[in-house]
Amino acid sequence: MSSLSSKDGPRIRHAADASQPYETIGVDKLTPIIGAEIKGVDLARPLSNRTVDELHRALAENIVIFFRDQHITPQQHLAFGRLFGELHIHPAAPHEPGEPALMKIHADKDSLRANGEGWHSDVSCDLEPPMGSILYIKQCPPHGGDTLFASMYAAYDALSDRMKTYLQGLTAVHDGEMVYRGLYADAGVADKPSYPRAVHPVVRTHPVTGKKALYVNRGFTSHILGLPRDESDAILAYLYQHAESPLFQCRFRWTENAIAFWDNRCSQHRAMWDYWPHTRSGTRVTIKGERPA
Repeated sequence: MSSLSSKDGPRIRHAADASQPYETIGVDKLTPIIGAEIKGVDLARPLSNRTVDELHRALAENIVIFFRDQHITPQQHLAFGRLFGELHIHPAAPHEPGEPALMKIHADKDSLRANGEGWHSDVSCDLEPPMGSILYIKQCPPHGGDTLFASMYAAYDALSDRMKTYLQGLTAVHDGEMVYRGLYADAGVADKPSYPRAVHPVVRTHPVTGKKALYVNRGFTSHILGLPRDESDAILAYLYQHAESPLFQCRFRWTENAIAFWDNRCSQHRAMWDYWPHTRSGTRVTIKGERPA
């Protein structure tokens, strides 16, 4: 029986409206739960301390924020990421020449795959998974290529109290080997001897908001420790299906020179590869995070 709704309606706690207005940016929410477009910011220009503070706040309140009509250089992309922390180096993906923190995102008619086709949280197999990712799409297809984002706060909140009690204290293995081995061969990237593997709590507490978020995903989570494998498989199958409910999602329709900035600690995302044979291309900067607690 689904835990998403009851006779009293959906059991989802929507984020409360911010009591303090923004002074230097406009924030246009996509849904009450997740997602907002940011207005009045040119990321090619220096940002005031107040604006940076408000962008931190907008990310914390909305989980993923979007900017349109941005014209930034690779160095400005990297500099924007550094406003939020030290940059993370992807353990497998191709990057721009001489810039290991600037990951290439590209799919066209000759590609065998596209980045992020399944639901996941970026590089959750790292011991200290990324805090956030900033994707800049410079070329997008005429139709399709949207990215879906889901709130793992909402996913956790909508679980039954019995399921929350069951999950309390459980940990799960996140394995990069099963994802990255051979993944970028078509891009000319040789495999490394090994890839990250880590154990994280099934439910993590966000270090900024203090809220609990579900932290397992189809992309990297292999099994829950301390459970028989068939029980682990069944619980994970339920949690994946639950976390991917449309009730927890927003959908971003890309335009050229748009940017998405999401918090990996409390969200999952999925990029739709429904635009073949057209091209979608850009770069991603990822920000280091902390060990989930």
